[in-house]
Amino acid sequence: MDALPRRLLIANRGEIAVRIARTAREMGIEPVGVFESSDAGGFHVGHMARSVDLGPGGPAETYLSIPKLLKAAESSEATAIHPGYGFLSENAEFARAVAGAGLLWIGPPPDAIQKMGDKLQARRRMRDAGVPVVPGSDGGGAAIDPSDEELLRRGSEIGFPLFVKASGGGGGKGMARVDRAEDLPAALEETHRVALAAFADGRVYLEKFFESPRHVEFQIFGDRYGSVVHLFERECSAQRRHQKVLEETPSVALDPRLRESMGRAAIEAARAVGYVGAGTVEFLLDERKNFYFLEMNTRLQVEHPITEETLGLDLVRAQIEIALGAPLPPPWRGGKLLPQGHAIELRLYAEDPDDFLPRSGRILLWEEPAGPGVRVDAGAGMGTMIGLDYDPLLAKLVISAPDRKSAIDRARRALSEWIVLGVETNAPLLAAVLASPEFRSGRYSTDVIRRLPPRAHAEPPDAAWIAAALAAEDGASPLAAAAPAPVASRDPWDDRSGWRLGA
Repeated sequence: MDALPRRLLIANRGEIAVRIARTAREMGIEPVGVFESSDAGGFHVGHMARSVDLGPGGPAETYLSIPKLLKAAESSEATAIHPGYGFLSENAEFARAVAGAGLLWIGPPPDAIQKMGDKLQARRRMRDAGVPVVPGSDGGGAAIDPSDEELLRRGSEIGFPLFVKASGGGGGKGMARVDRAEDLPAALEETHRVALAAFADGRVYLEKFFESPRHVEFQIFGDRYGSVVHLFERECSAQRRHQKVLEETPSVALDPRLRESMGRAAIEAARAVGYVGAGTVEFLLDERKNFYFLEMNTRLQVEHPITEETLGLDLVRAQIEIALGAPLPPPWRGGKLLPQGHAIELRLYAEDPDDFLPRSGRILLWEEPAGPGVRVDAGAGMGTMIGLDYDPLLAKLVISAPDRKSAIDRARRALSEWIVLGVETNAPLLAAVLASPEFRSGRYSTDVIRRLPPRAHAEPPDAAWIAAALAAEDGASPLAAAAPAPVASRDPWDDRSGWRLGA
């Protein structure tokens, strides 16, 4: 294995930047952060050994600027770059530019990123490798980039409802459900437009819609020497608008035989593109337990901590070591790595829990849950200003327990103890999922959130109002400046000396 880099540039922000920085420090590597000028107070900045200002201009001109990131690495004398997830993590051009600058790229080979980033090409490669693929408009020898006229014809053959998907899409973007043939032309036009704006690639394809599928992904790792393994599955079926909000492992939908078949398919998918490093192969599982390849994410996933918790691993450390030339550890290759217990991850977003629109504001109070089996990967804290320029993910609550029921109960307790004031979050939605009989039974699918009963907006508990009032009176709260001056009163209810009624 090559020598560890002295400094690692983390080309990201939020909780993943903090997560990578923590592992880097544990390995004796100095973490270097980056920030856009207006994001100088970002939570991640305070967790770096040093940080580089990328200048003004918003994400497009900073976190997504390859020249500025390379210049930041040069000015900080960093010799390696970790892209995290999001931003440029699945950008083959960025990976090539990092290697071209003589820096270590903590990620898969650029060719693998490019091959799997193009959904149409990826589907064709998987089909050629013998991996089952969701039926779509690109099957049966069809053109890789058919015209809209051909897509209209293929839509009638596939049947409705169906999905229109962008070839370069991901994370729920660039996809639309179509229920009737007459709605397909407008959906094609809209998806072309979104795909071109979001991914600079206007190509789209059609994919069969399954009524109540499950979404199961496999964590894979490969090394430079041709070894590829999977580190078991994660169930990601609890989604809102095609984006995951709760994940768990192991999946109760898989028996040992199905787990083996899907794991083998995930490994073949990775081998088909010469994969090295961490990645995720995502599958759709229908009601008859048939599975189909959806896509491959050529990066670390947001939900990777639950794999770490059940296997006792640090996947970021493994990424760095494999990038330096280390082989996969012998226990991984020998099949001796077995998951223990059950783990659940809840994503806390700054958003309305009903319409899922992002929310902004300054966090006035942040108190995380704690205790055995409770882990919080935070990207925000007390005083953090939450804007609308970046992903609204605030933190991840990661729960581990001996079994699924204990994990759910522990997650409900921990979520109820998490106090965030100053910005609205999706905590009521997460609590509703955990309490849902459908989820608790394990017999749920990707429409579990859509099927939840209407949720009443939870009012802050009385304790929150009392604490805010007392803090404002003491001048110890950010709200104090806006609070009116206390009015003198002889009412015993205003006495804070410890007086009690009936004492």
